[in-house]
Amino acid sequence: MKIKFTKMHGAGNDFVLIDDRSGDVPWEDYFLMAALAARRTGIGCEGIILVQNSDKADFKMRFLNPDGSEVALCGNGARCTAAFACAIGAAGRDLTMETLHCGLVGAKVSDDGVCVWMPEPTNREYGLELTVDGALIKADFINTGVPHLVVQVPNVNTVDVDNLGRALRLHPVFEPHGTNVNFVNFRAPNRMTMRTYERGVEAESGACGTGAVACAVVAVETAGFTLPINVKTPSGFDLEVDGDWRKQQCTGLTLTGPIKFVYAGEVDLDELKLGGDVD
Repeated sequence: MKIKFTKMHGAGNDFVLIDDRSGDVPWEDYFLMAALAARRTGIGCEGIILVQNSDKADFKMRFLNPDGSEVALCGNGARCTAAFACAIGAAGRDLTMETLHCGLVGAKVSDDGVCVWMPEPTNREYGLELTVDGALIKADFINTGVPHLVVQVPNVNTVDVDNLGRALRLHPVFEPHGTNVNFVNFRAPNRMTMRTYERGVEAESGACGTGAVACAVVAVETAGFTLPINVKTPSGFDLEVDGDWRKQQCTGLTLTGPIKFVYAGEVDLDELKLGGDVD
C-alpha cells in the first residue's frame, strides 16, 4: 500500500502529514505507525498527523506519537496541520479542526506563519516539590491540552534533559500516564528559553507548542509576566503565546509561529519494516 506524505516542521518540531480523507490509512496499527516515524528506518518525525473527514469542523486532526500512540493535541502539530489542510483544499485560511479530546480548535494561516487558538488550561498545581535521586525539584504542573510539568532553571543549556526529563516524566506522582517536562529560563521582559522532554517521543523535542503555552501561563500566573510572551525553542525559532487575563488566570490563549513545508514523497507501507534481516 503506497501513501503520499508531506514532511513539515513548526519551529523545529517535525511531522509527517498525510491526507486521509479517504479513510484508507491503517493508523490503528501502532507498530506500522511507529515504523513510519522511526528516524533511521522510516521517514523520521516527532509525530504523524492525519487529516480526516469531520462532521463537526473543516476536518479532523488525528495525531500519533512516534511510538504509535494517539494524543489529544500538539500545538505545533496543529499549526502545521492548518497549513497542510489549506494546501490540499481541505479548508480555507480561517479554519476549525476537530481534535481527539480538546474539542474544536481554530486556526488562521497567513504568509508569516500560523496562529492556533489553544484549549483552556486546566489542572493547575503550582508549587510542587518532587524528589528525584535524592534531589528536591520544585516545579509547576498544568494541562494545556496535554499534561506539562514546568521546571524553572537558571540556564537551559546545562540541564540533562534526557535523564532528568525522563525521571520526572515517569515520576510516581504522574502515574499512570506520565507527563511532558519543560525546563525553562524566564527572562525579562516577557521572554523565555525552554527545552522539553516529550512524552511519547521519549526524548528531547525540537520544539513543543503546548509546552510553550504551559511555560507562558506559569510565567504570567506565578512570576508576574504579561502576555504576549516570546518563547525561544531549542531549534532557535521563536513562538509567541498571547491571550487575555481574567479572574487572575490566563484565558483565550493563542500560539503563533513559523511553519515550513520540507518535502513531499511516497512510502510503501507494505515494505516498511521495524528492523532489517540479519544474515
